[in-house]
Amino acid sequence: MKNLQDIVEGGAGENWSAGKASSSKTDARASTSHSSLPRRLSLVFAVACGLAVANVYYAQPLLDAMAVEFGIRESTIGVVVTITQIGYALGLLLLVPLGDLLNRRRLIVGQSALSVAALAAVGFSPNSTLLFISSALVGLLAVVTQVLVAFSAAFSAALATPAERGRVVGTVTSGIVIGILLARTIAGFMADLAGWRAIYFLSAALTLLITVMLFRVLPPHDEVKEKIAYPQLLRSVFMLFLEEPILRIRALIAFLIFTSTSVLWTPMVFPLSQPPFSLSHTEIGLFGLAGAAGALGAARAGQMADRGWSQKVSGTGLLIMSLSWLPIGFTFHSLWALIAGVIVFDLGLQAVHVTNQSMIYSVRPEAHSRLTAGYMIFYSLGSAVGSFISTVVYAWAGWSGVCLLGSAISFLALLFWAFTRQLTPTA
Repeated sequence: MKNLQDIVEGGAGENWSAGKASSSKTDARASTSHSSLPRRLSLVFAVACGLAVANVYYAQPLLDAMAVEFGIRESTIGVVVTITQIGYALGLLLLVPLGDLLNRRRLIVGQSALSVAALAAVGFSPNSTLLFISSALVGLLAVVTQVLVAFSAAFSAALATPAERGRVVGTVTSGIVIGILLARTIAGFMADLAGWRAIYFLSAALTLLITVMLFRVLPPHDEVKEKIAYPQLLRSVFMLFLEEPILRIRALIAFLIFTSTSVLWTPMVFPLSQPPFSLSHTEIGLFGLAGAAGALGAARAGQMADRGWSQKVSGTGLLIMSLSWLPIGFTFHSLWALIAGVIVFDLGLQAVHVTNQSMIYSVRPEAHSRLTAGYMIFYSLGSAVGSFISTVVYAWAGWSGVCLLGSAISFLALLFWAFTRQLTPTA
């Protein structure tokens, strides 16, 4: 961490200060547009985002262990993930827009510090009630990820050429993808090593470390903020949906693709932990790494969006997401089929997700945090809905029912994109 800090302080801190001291904004941009500064700082953001978003996904491979300890039925244990996602949605609405009103450095560091306490509370939960409450708080505070994404977009717009926006967002989103993948893998390993609570204690310690690092490397100054009251700020999030068709359409696509994502991942622990597979938590967690291609897809999709290929990337991503459910449906015949399906699914998912973000960031630069909040609320609601209905469908119709549900939702997203693609620009 010290080496990374030195890189940022040696590049970001000096150039940021120089930019603030410069009497000409144009000269400041010219002096940094060819610098590697945005790439270096975006890597720091990617690490921080990965650690923060991982907190939302630790529970997925641990649901069976939680169900046994707290006496919760398999058909309803998915509510742990649902509550976390609802907390995340509330955080997106109530906290993320503050990035357009308050100093983002203080907001990011404050949320990260409170996340440490929330994670420790999950680890110490003596009953299901406190587990649900603390899980909701973990989700609420994990939205620091989106404050960092908006910060990175604003930072790249200030210190780099406009064409760099997609690359920076893609790099940061790659960190988010890796965080999600490692969350499942490490959570499974820690559960086998020291019980399901251990991952939350480990995450609390890592979050504390990254909080200290962010406090030291984030620029102390921020761009000029809008002078509006907090209630008006929240109302403006909903006004953006009325004013920006890109946001409406891409938010609905996000709702559908992340509903499908939760349908895949939430109930997966049950068939894999039971005969004929009887896999351990560590082995189940390793399936998260099968989606590592998504990290590569995220960065590549951002670059293609910069070239004006947003709609082509979106359509291709949604198509392969729909097709991926065919091999996933053959899980009981071959685990390799599941692995192949997960790779294809996550590649398509991240391509669409990054393209969505790149497109909505092309409008209203003064409202990046609110655009992020509006878009990601639908992401979180989709994840919450998918987590709840997937465990219910699994209890009723098994893994085959889950696969039919997921494929139907993915295909619906593809149809929606096809009917609305002419209503939004391609870049």
